[in-house]
Amino acid sequence: MSKRTAPKSDPLDLAGIDDLLSPEEKAVRQAVRRLCDASVEPYIAGWYESGELPTVRELAKELGSLGLLGMHLEGYGCAGTSAVEYGLACLELEATDSGLRSLVSVQGSLAMYAIHRFGSEEQKREWLPRMAAGEAIGCFGLTEPDHGSDPGGMRTRARREGSDWVLDGRKMWITNGSVASVAVVWAQAEEGVRGFVVPTDTPGFSAPPIKHKGSLRASVTSELLLDGVRLPADAVLPEVTGLRGPLSCLNEARYGILWGALGAARSCFRTALSYAKEREQFGKPLAGFQLTQAKLASMAVELTNGTLLALHLGRRKDAVGLRPEQVSLGKLNNVDKALDIARTSRTILGANGISLEFPVMRHMANLESVLTYEGTAEMHTLMIGQALTGESALR
Repeated sequence: MSKRTAPKSDPLDLAGIDDLLSPEEKAVRQAVRRLCDASVEPYIAGWYESGELPTVRELAKELGSLGLLGMHLEGYGCAGTSAVEYGLACLELEATDSGLRSLVSVQGSLAMYAIHRFGSEEQKREWLPRMAAGEAIGCFGLTEPDHGSDPGGMRTRARREGSDWVLDGRKMWITNGSVASVAVVWAQAEEGVRGFVVPTDTPGFSAPPIKHKGSLRASVTSELLLDGVRLPADAVLPEVTGLRGPLSCLNEARYGILWGALGAARSCFRTALSYAKEREQFGKPLAGFQLTQAKLASMAVELTNGTLLALHLGRRKDAVGLRPEQVSLGKLNNVDKALDIARTSRTILGANGISLEFPVMRHMANLESVLTYEGTAEMHTLMIGQALTGESALR
């Protein structure tokens, strides 16, 4: 009986997780990587330093041409890929920058998903094909200045005037806001929370950009101001009332995040490993010191564990779906470990770790935002706690 020759060890994949991926999944990952390397990597550090994403509309069209916008949705120009393929795409996008993954996530898993799942046939036909192609950018208005983790306390109101709806309120920390053609806005109505499809050229709607960010700087972030925004009766999402609507959208976005954070972690780990092999101190490379090897080994273990968890959740999502606490488990663990990997990588680079010539500090700052958006670590901890005990600690 002949012995099989074991493949050569890959420092970025010691467990051989790649062997569990199909050729189609690898092809999606490679296509995203090529796009990022050609269109974003050469410029991202400069965009981050200047606090802008100047080519956002061009990028959206390029992402759309590759089928990455709403890629896990079916029909209406969407690619209809698997959850695992979508996750791998998010990982590669965030390996370049969290802001890039956020652009895709908000477009596909929040704005497009809301219309796809809860919209009328007319709303779907009007918006989804253009959004899938990147010709129309969408945003998702849920968070408010005084209500983040508790969306049930939102103050944005929707009232009926004849056959019309009139919206008044304010949303905060809205990705894509000032470049969006359409906003999915959630508001309190007499019958409960309702979602509305709001063209951003509607009178009374404005989206001033948020400046002076220390994180997600290469990302468009805005307020949404709604001052007597009058909409026709058919602007409401007809298939949902209550917080179940926006929360189900958030679960879709959180799934992409639990993959994406691993991309930022991988980028930091790869940089630290390469730097440790090349940088010499006391007559030998940093990689030759036990303390450095301990850091690298710990990072490799956590990156492996997080990737296995993401792949398991992706396979489960494709097979039978995910419960909210399972998504929370993935987001809580993977973002926390990604942030640890970024911080540890920074220590290996020493003072060079804060330079934008390397991606580590940029990823580290971005992950500080990823840690708290789409549900803070505390909220996901309590969601897991409720699943374990049957008791809600929130009310």
